[in-house]
Amino acid sequence: MKKIFLVLLLMASMAALSYPRLMSQQRFETGTTKGVIGVRLAVPEFQAEAGDAKAAMLTDIFNKVLWDDLDYSGGVTLVSRSFYPTGKFTDPGDINPDVWTTPGVDAQFIAFGKARAGGGRISVEARLWDLKTQQNREAIGKRYSSEDTEAGARLIAHQFADAIIELIGGGIRGIALTRIGYIGERTPGVKELYVMDYDGNDSHAMTAYKTTIMTPAWSPDGEKIAFTSFRRGVPDIEILSRLDRRPLTFERAGGTTTTPAWSPDGSKIAFATSRDGSNTEIYVADWNGKNMRRLTVTKAVNISPAWNPRTGREIAFTSDRDGSPQIYIMDADGTNVKRLVQEGGHAVEPSWSSDGQRIAFAWLKSRTSNFDIYIHDLANDMNTQITRDAGDNERPSWAPDGRHIAFESSRNGSRQIYSMLLNGEKVRQLTNTGKNTAPAWSGYIQQ
Repeated sequence: MKKIFLVLLLMASMAALSYPRLMSQQRFETGTTKGVIGVRLAVPEFQAEAGDAKAAMLTDIFNKVLWDDLDYSGGVTLVSRSFYPTGKFTDPGDINPDVWTTPGVDAQFIAFGKARAGGGRISVEARLWDLKTQQNREAIGKRYSSEDTEAGARLIAHQFADAIIELIGGGIRGIALTRIGYIGERTPGVKELYVMDYDGNDSHAMTAYKTTIMTPAWSPDGEKIAFTSFRRGVPDIEILSRLDRRPLTFERAGGTTTTPAWSPDGSKIAFATSRDGSNTEIYVADWNGKNMRRLTVTKAVNISPAWNPRTGREIAFTSDRDGSPQIYIMDADGTNVKRLVQEGGHAVEPSWSSDGQRIAFAWLKSRTSNFDIYIHDLANDMNTQITRDAGDNERPSWAPDGRHIAFESSRNGSRQIYSMLLNGEKVRQLTNTGKNTAPAWSGYIQQ
């Protein structure tokens, strides 16, 4: 039991147990500098066919979701509707580019269209125009269709928003169709795996194990989720299929086994296990648990591996080998170990950006501070604080666009999941019911 206690102590801050208090702006690409952020976009409300109450209701949902997706994207600047000319703007003949490019509005692009419902479907005719181009203005002209439900209206809004962002937001794909896995505690002491849309909608349980689950991790293709489970009495790794919740085999390592992390190609999983001693070491294995290989050899607790998703040749992890939990980086074969943060405190929970250039982490800098989210820039070896003065903020997880981070926070009393732009702005609370921790942002998921 002693070795399990040591592991749980080091896992505490990343699983809503939280480290106990210790008793005894350089320039980097963020949500406001990455991509073509200066592009101004007008989005007049889409209109439904007259007299169709259901189409009107679904179009209202579409309009709200589209605006929210674009506003939160970090890829465009939305022109306030208070500057728009009066009228309805649903067809190409309704758009006078001279009006939309005058001072005050000064939009470069406009997204507009109309919706109709029938035969159990909602259909949206959506267009994106470049207002400052004299010829070939239409950058997007597409009909989106789905079932005539709230979920259907949300889906096509997400699809159109992502298409806009990829086209004019710097060539980076939008994240409106990504998912966030997390741990939800609805009954005290029972922690299950949940999945929700990136904006907090459609949250649903993936497990009903009635035990403790921790540290979810998505496979790169978004089709599988690995996690730590206490279902067998001691911490072990399990894997579920996202689509049908079918369990997939991961061979038991023995001992206390925790914190799975997928390699960028999905072929391997790095994890921490105490199979060879009282402390946990970092191992790597095939994604099904076969061919285990030990990477660290210490007399310390080593945990929370995170691969460099761009190269697959480096792994960041947390270790207390220097007396307190700190973040280290090593080559994927376990060599060339180096410490990331030198300033002391507790630096934990590394999360690597998709471009491989930055690592987000939680840092308790002193005995009087809270955990906050920081970004370490590997190019210049500098740290930037992203959260402050708002409770404990832990377990950062990057969105695949490199512009957003999900995290857990106690800022409003109970532990909940939030997301924000990389510069710390536009903070969204994504969960409200019970206690929710350990977010894991998926990559792009095939719809």
